[in-house]
Amino acid sequence: MNTTRTTIDPDTTVGELVVQQPNRSRLFEQLGLDYCCGGRKPLRQACAEKGLDLDDVLRRLAEIPASPPRTSHEAAPRMSVQDLVNHIVSEHHEYLRREMPRLHQMVLKVARVHGPEDARLARLPEIFENLKVELESHMAKEEQVLFPALSEWAAQGRIPQGDTSTLQAPIRVMVMEHEEAARLLEEMKRLTDGFTPPDWACNTYRAMLDGLRELEADLHQHVHEENNILFPRALTGAQQA
Repeated sequence: MNTTRTTIDPDTTVGELVVQQPNRSRLFEQLGLDYCCGGRKPLRQACAEKGLDLDDVLRRLAEIPASPPRTSHEAAPRMSVQDLVNHIVSEHHEYLRREMPRLHQMVLKVARVHGPEDARLARLPEIFENLKVELESHMAKEEQVLFPALSEWAAQGRIPQGDTSTLQAPIRVMVMEHEEAARLLEEMKRLTDGFTPPDWACNTYRAMLDGLRELEADLHQHVHEENNILFPRALTGAQQA
């Protein structure tokens, strides 16, 4: 299989590296490099802050095949504004609506049953509830206000002159809410040793951690597609054919 051998500039931001080649996100997930909320950091800086060897990361990036898009996530940078909005709603918002209630029940059960054995678990329900409320409010704002405006402008083929400035405030709010959701997830990750089950964990405990790990991965991709693709394109008025 052919691999990417082009030189990668270590001063390119982590988010832009994923925009250029979406399947790089898998490596960044493995390494714990934030390509969504922290996507504006240059790779060099992000590696230094994580204590990662820059040359090793560059080598591993160069070995990732530059394969054609195989999933809607990988195709996101090539989507039109309207298709990207539809994708975010149908893939990420629907995933959250489907998954959050299930995870909520598991978090409550695990905290109730295993809280006496591990005091950290007693904090999970409150943190998860805050995350759930944050994401539900966030999705409502996007679907009822921001996304309809973007869809209208996309249908016209351009963002009318002067209207771009009206997007700055709501997009700034969306980015701040992304950062708050990431903070809450990071707190749950810390309390669960990186979503790692203890030896004595029951199946529900293990399933909860697996679900939280999947939620984190999906939210990273979700935020990346908004922060690094959709929002910059909207603010510049650029449309992809």
